[in-house]
Formats: sequence, structure tokens, C-alpha cells
Amino acid sequence: MIEITSLYKKFNKNPVLLDLDLDIREKGIFAILGPNGSGKTTLIKSILGMVIPDKGEIKVFGENIKRTSEYRKKIDYLPQIANFPSNLKVKELIKMIKDLRGNTERDLHLIEQFGLEPHLDKKLGNLSGGTKQKVNIVLTFMFDSPILILDEPTTGLDPLALIQLKNLIQKEKKKGKTILITSHIMSFVEEMTDEIVFLLEGNIHFKGAIQTLKKDTQQNDLEHAIAALLEKNNV
Repeated sequence: MIEITSLYKKFNKNPVLLDLDLDIREKGIFAILGPNGSGKTTLIKSILGMVIPDKGEIKVFGENIKRTSEYRKKIDYLPQIANFPSNLKVKELIKMIKDLRGNTERDLHLIEQFGLEPHLDKKLGNLSGGTKQKVNIVLTFMFDSPILILDEPTTGLDPLALIQLKNLIQKEKKKGKTILITSHIMSFVEEMTDEIVFLLEGNIHFKGAIQTLKKDTQQNDLEHAIAALLEKNNV
């Protein structure tokens, strides 16, 4: 699915990714974790082609992403902060994205699932943060791509919407998709993901099952296991 070899990136004089190697060839849900400044966002944006690494190689479905942009059609991306045009109505934004990416009927079920019908004629600039996130989720999941990248997907969601999101992610997993998630909510990560990739200062310090990390750190939950990992690395 995704193969990353010797990825290096610096901004000005600050290295962010340090010859990072990562293979995600299985199908399932993978959490990309790490403290602020660890390189998570840079890694994700490099996969998406939004950041150009200084060195290294990224392959998606075996194809070097430097040679093509077509691979992006196989990825659905939910950004942490979606900057929508404030003067557009919700239904106008959804139609615009469908016109750009291709027609789909999946949006109809998602709109109903997340209770967005009353907001379709509202301008995006007048929506609450939680409602904007629901629109963001609809835009992400309404195309049936084999790879999903979800950056802090739970932001602003009420408990009912959070349950709906969890169900939706599990449904997509059952279809055999590869799903990458970043989140600061460790209970969400522990409940949802199959494996974690823990980044620290541009390097991977752990990749594997949560249960393995808890066993290695002798902790009962992911939050304390991550804390033990940080303490071990003097952070």
C-alpha cells in the first residue's frame, strides 16, 4: 500500500523527518502518534504530495509518487482544519467537490447519518465547529477510495456524531481499506486502531500492536504506555 524509504525533510535549518522508513502493506487501521513537532503532519502531507521531501522515496500501490499525481485519486483525506469558503452553502460545496472528483450517491446517506439535512442551505461561515467537521467527514467519505487519511477526525464532534464516525470507520475497514489516523485522544486510538506508529523527533520509535507496546512498557492502557515511551526517550 504505502512504502516510505529514507524520507528526510527539513524546514529552514530544522530537520523534521530523519531518514524515516515505514511500510504499511496490510489493510486495517493505523494510528500515527507523537508529540507536537514529532513530524506527523509532515509525514502525512508528504504522502499526499503537499510537502516535497528533501530526500527519500514514497510509493503508493508500488508507484513512486514523484512520477504521477494519479495516485491521489486512491486517497481520501480528512484535514485537521478545513478552510471552507465561508460564502458557500453546504450543498453548494458538496456539489462542487462532486463536480471535481466525479459523481457519487454516497453523500446522501452520509448527510442523513450525520444529521446535516437542516444545514444544507446554510452558509459554511455560519456553521459551528462541530457541524463543519461533519461536513468535512461527508466530503471525505463520500468517495470510495482504498486509502483513508484522517487527521484528528474527532475534533468538535458531539457524542452521537462520534459514535457515527466510529461505526463509519469500522465499516470502511471491513471493506479492506487502509486507514491512517492521527489523534491526541488515546482512548479513541486504543478502541479503533490495529497498530500504532509512534514518531519522536522525526524518527519512528515504535511500530506495532498496542498490546505489544503495553506489554513492553508494563502499562495497562495506551496513555500510560505512551508516557512511559516518552520518559524512556527523555522527553
